[in-house]
Amino acid sequence: MDAMNGNFYGFTDDYYERLAAGSDMSVDSTASLQNNTTNGGGSVSMSVIDSSVGSNNSRTTILMHPDLRTRTGGKGTNHGASVSHSVAHPSSTVTHSLGGDVLAAALMDHRYGTEGLEGYEDWTIDLGRLNMGPAFAQGAFGRLYKGTYNGEDVAVKILERPENNIERGLVMEQQFAQEVMMLATLRHQNVVRFIGACRKPLVWCIVTEYARGGSVRSFLSRRKSRAVPLKLAVKQALDVAQGMEYLHSLGFIHRDLKSDNLLIATDKSIKIADFGVARIEVQTEGMTPETGTYRWMAPEMIQHRVYNHKVDVYSFGIVMWELITGSLPFQNMTAVQAAFAVVNKGVRPVIPQDCPPALAQIMTRCWDANPDVRPGFSQVVKMLEDAQTEIMTTVRRARFRCGCMARPLTND
Repeated sequence: MDAMNGNFYGFTDDYYERLAAGSDMSVDSTASLQNNTTNGGGSVSMSVIDSSVGSNNSRTTILMHPDLRTRTGGKGTNHGASVSHSVAHPSSTVTHSLGGDVLAAALMDHRYGTEGLEGYEDWTIDLGRLNMGPAFAQGAFGRLYKGTYNGEDVAVKILERPENNIERGLVMEQQFAQEVMMLATLRHQNVVRFIGACRKPLVWCIVTEYARGGSVRSFLSRRKSRAVPLKLAVKQALDVAQGMEYLHSLGFIHRDLKSDNLLIATDKSIKIADFGVARIEVQTEGMTPETGTYRWMAPEMIQHRVYNHKVDVYSFGIVMWELITGSLPFQNMTAVQAAFAVVNKGVRPVIPQDCPPALAQIMTRCWDANPDVRPGFSQVVKMLEDAQTEIMTTVRRARFRCGCMARPLTND
């Protein structure tokens, strides 16, 4: 397996969730299907047990670089104590209370100069304008923080540069550069907005807009699988389809499209996020097939077969089902069991009996086992727009009241 195609960020779980919350399993090139288990629970995001492969010991393995470790473990330092770091900038002096967070401290430490972004110098952030807030998510090799930049709420992704693994470091450097390139290229109302990035000797940093509504999965989890109004579900599915249509028009494949990576803006619109595993389509051949998350993963990816942009269409079908039902896909299965059932039994989530036929048709076509049968996103957008018009004129109360939670969510 080509390690250069793996995702070592460890941010393939819920993009906006609390540290230590429960999650589904996401996989990358560091492990195989047979080596992973999950409890299959309905809670989401970054857990020690059920998060992305390679991050199960994230709280103990995240600090690989000795210069980072010594920041909390030096002589005379109390482990775990709250530490305030005074950060001096040419224009001002700002004190950031980082609570002993060594990654944030390494980013804001004025003793380490900011390195430019090759080809994207205009996107280099001014750390003097960045105020770091608390961490709210953690992966294998970094953390996500809330902060402000120029007074705007932002999400700050900080990745630790590995010291003792040259290959991993090269992969992460490549993925960092790729994510910056993608985010700087993308301009769409349904794609998370890029604000800037920077490199420092010990860490990398990417700053994007902050979506106050959190992820779709966390939103649905808080509702305890109660269906959302159908009008909103269709509108949000259309947001995702339009964002993906734009992404595919530029030749990109997301490869990890799922409700965890869909963020809800203040106006309830959807923003597609987390491009750490995305690839330009011409690079598809030889991609690590396991990158992604099993509950949303197309069968050809699970089976390590050659694939194309239609894997995102499959994932969209699963996401659309989530939006319509409010439930976690394959809730009565572990992620590994779901992957086995999808590939070997042709299992798909059960569509509620009261689901409008137009929506049922879109989902079943999107998650067809044959990629050639799946529509492109331009067609999906058109189908959703037609369905939206039909639903708004024929459905008196645009909300499901199905008893789907009382029935098995699979057909085996």
